[in-house]
Amino acid sequence: MLEIWLYAFSIMYSPGPVNLLSFNTGLNNKTNKNTGFFMGVSFAMLILFFSLSFLSHSVVHETIIPYISILGCTYMLFLSWKLFTSGREPDNTSSALSDLTFRDGLMLQLLNPKGFIACLPIVTIQFPALNIVGLKALVISIALSVFAFGAPLSYSLTGRLIGQRVKRSVFFKKFQLFMALLLAYVAMKIAYTHIYIDLFKHL
Repeated sequence: MLEIWLYAFSIMYSPGPVNLLSFNTGLNNKTNKNTGFFMGVSFAMLILFFSLSFLSHSVVHETIIPYISILGCTYMLFLSWKLFTSGREPDNTSSALSDLTFRDGLMLQLLNPKGFIACLPIVTIQFPALNIVGLKALVISIALSVFAFGAPLSYSLTGRLIGQRVKRSVFFKKFQLFMALLLAYVAMKIAYTHIYIDLFKHL
């Protein structure tokens, strides 16, 4: 059981598009207003855990990751562009992407290949190995989704802590541009790994 939680922690709490945007919300002191976004991320993980567990490895496997990645990377690049253009506006000290909703969190995490990759080994390898099925699988899936809520929240709180110590608007603008480029980099890296290598390179 410990292996499940260690794996979940290592992938859910590592930098990714959801956590990067959450960091930005904290930087703009919007952590409290974005609780819905964190809940959306958590609910998306519950959907993924439950659906993948229900469908099982015989129906769902890694071959669909490239197709999820196409949608996810497109959405991430769109968010990156919004963040980039917001950071270039002279009178804008906080990004429009600092006000994120439950729907934003739900859609971003469902389209995030990282979320799918986090769930698949757990429900197809670790669950069967520990004989976690039925109601027990549902309970652990709920617990893991609650655990997932803490990932964007922790990044947002970290961003808030940094934002409280740096008040200059120039810093915020430059940091938003950096975050936009970093988000675009994450999207392109996912595209290379899970679209080009896994799909097109084998055609």
